[in-house]
Amino acid sequence: MNRQVLQDANRPRGQRSRSARGFTLIELIFVLLITLIMTGMAVPLLNSTMTAYRLRGATASVTGSIQATRYQAIFNGYPFRLVIDSTARTYQVQSDQARTGVFTNYCVPAAASCAVPLAGSGTKVTLGANTTFTFSPGGTVQSTTAVGGVTTMVLTYGGKTENITVSSYGNIKVTP
Repeated sequence: MNRQVLQDANRPRGQRSRSARGFTLIELIFVLLITLIMTGMAVPLLNSTMTAYRLRGATASVTGSIQATRYQAIFNGYPFRLVIDSTARTYQVQSDQARTGVFTNYCVPAAASCAVPLAGSGTKVTLGANTTFTFSPGGTVQSTTAVGGVTTMVLTYGGKTENITVSSYGNIKVTP
């Protein structure tokens, strides 16, 4: 063994050299206790933040799909429809290329159905109701749930709610 360590072991505790000192058990317990308290405070904050981000992600998915479908109708010059299914938590884009009022699923590449999850398959966001938006090439919007030309959708996740309001001209407003 090292001579310094042997010499320090024979000295009283207060006189030992700096290299032979360590932490006492009480000091370690206090550090662990403080760490546990800080972790206990951080977990609820982290859960609340994750809930808010998931709800915002679902809101961004819905508003983005509304805007994108409206732009498709304007760009292509024929009506498009956005069907939002509250039970399956998906949306489906449809088009009416022949302008006959008969909408078919608009999928790339062509498929019978290409429903898109609202915000990832793991997020259980609740929608207030099924809603179908119909977009004209002129940019106006009609909806199956519109009241006075305005459609309001309610998204809920983890006790938090956001309202998406869509006007008949395609203006979107999100309120918590």
